[in-house]
Amino acid sequence: MFKAVKSKSFFLIAFFCVLSIFGVSGCGPFWVNPWITVDESALNWVEIHYYNSFSEPILRTSLFITGTGHVEIKKGTSELVSNDFAKKSESETWSDCRTQRFYSDPKHVKDIFQNLVNHGVLDKEKWGKKSDKKEFKRFIAVKCNISNVTYSEKENIFEVDPDLAEILLDVIREFDNPTL
Repeated sequence: MFKAVKSKSFFLIAFFCVLSIFGVSGCGPFWVNPWITVDESALNWVEIHYYNSFSEPILRTSLFITGTGHVEIKKGTSELVSNDFAKKSESETWSDCRTQRFYSDPKHVKDIFQNLVNHGVLDKEKWGKKSDKKEFKRFIAVKCNISNVTYSEKENIFEVDPDLAEILLDVIREFDNPTL
């Protein structure tokens, strides 16, 4: 009887030791509050990829924004627009990639990031849900790190959350051919 109690207390103590080691090492809960207040930080970034297949070849747009205000927008029909490591160099659309870089006010970028957070860009509960619609002529995906909360999936947001997809498209439109 004494050995059974002793082994139970040993396993209980070992369990709490392992739990405390994970707590000290920085492991936190697997859930993160997606409704955060965005801090102005150079570590914040958002990358949006948009494909419009209403025309042939597919028109691609890629937008990358950092918390410092660096904005890079790529447009064209080449796979290089959305994939820097594309290999189809024999493709007739290979050279159709235009890149524009400029800086925006970091406070304005922070407001854009906060608007995306307010519309649920970090809400992981909605991801993985699909629409019943068979074909989408538009595709939009987003990857981001906003105030140390990350999201990265290749889901078509038009399928998952059409309202958020339109907000993301508005962000692309804001920086597409800006008047400097």
